[in-house]
Amino acid sequence: MNIHPFEWRDFPLLHRYRKQGLFLDSTRTFIHGPTLIPMGALLTFQGPATRSYTYRCDNCSPAGIPLIGQMTHGLGNSYARLSFLAPENSLEIADLSDLVEYMTEQIGAQGAFHILADVNESSHVYHLLRRVGFAIYARQRIWRLDKQAAGEEDKVTWRAIRSSDMIGARSLYSNVVPGLVQQVEPLPKKNLKGFIHHHNGDIRAFVELKYGKYGIWVQPYVHPDVENIDRKLVYLLNRLPGRRNRPLYICVRSYQSWLEIAVEAIGAQPGDHQAEMVRHLTIANRLKQTHPLHARNGTHAEPTAPIAQVENAQFLELSDIELHPRADSVSRG
Repeated sequence: MNIHPFEWRDFPLLHRYRKQGLFLDSTRTFIHGPTLIPMGALLTFQGPATRSYTYRCDNCSPAGIPLIGQMTHGLGNSYARLSFLAPENSLEIADLSDLVEYMTEQIGAQGAFHILADVNESSHVYHLLRRVGFAIYARQRIWRLDKQAAGEEDKVTWRAIRSSDMIGARSLYSNVVPGLVQQVEPLPKKNLKGFIHHHNGDIRAFVELKYGKYGIWVQPYVHPDVENIDRKLVYLLNRLPGRRNRPLYICVRSYQSWLEIAVEAIGAQPGDHQAEMVRHLTIANRLKQTHPLHARNGTHAEPTAPIAQVENAQFLELSDIELHPRADSVSRG
């Protein structure tokens, strides 16, 4: 079985498969379009911090049809994403094990600890991925909103997230996202874009945004104690900066399924149920290691208070935008 990284001579095969790809990265597919993209071309719309790795596998199927697989890996991310497999009509009879093993070795060398894939639960590839070591860690459904959000609105203040908000955003993320998901998809340390809503000094809702040519990805994290979230979402979504006529793709995860009632109430249309699948490339192992505390002034420090170190990272922001309850347009704070 011959497996090798994508080469220029493989472009004719990629062109032949251009309408036969099975796309497994929902964010990229919805906001950038379902396109088979060779290695390096992703830089044009995902930024220089994202790398794509494309591979060709010959003799992976009984019919001798070559397969193509691609992964993307963001610089500094602990996980990579399985972007697509092609051609879709040959995957059911193909043996994916050798291709996936090869891709696993290659992406592991780049520092990824996990490979993620978004799979419709009704797809035959769901079972194929399970056979090659993938397992479900969450479920989700993507809702599409083409027009303005419908319904009444609560005129609350939303503002773009800042670097000073990261501690509060991480606290909210830790409270609403299960530990299993946090291990696989930790909140990014930088390049986090979106809007936050405060209540009594605490961040009670955070909506992460990702912009693309064909749409905007909306990922809400909302504390379950927030009231009238549908009205708050109407106010925010109808005032998103730079939306133009692009549709919104609102991702609701299974651990926040109660949000689907609010998302449906504002006029969004539901998509298919998806399984969030992961293949782990490493095994977590806690190491017990003790460190002596040095004596100071003849006494030892009490080891009861934790010492926290906060990384001084720079965060890309949408801008210093605030959505105020007294204004019907976006103003700069």
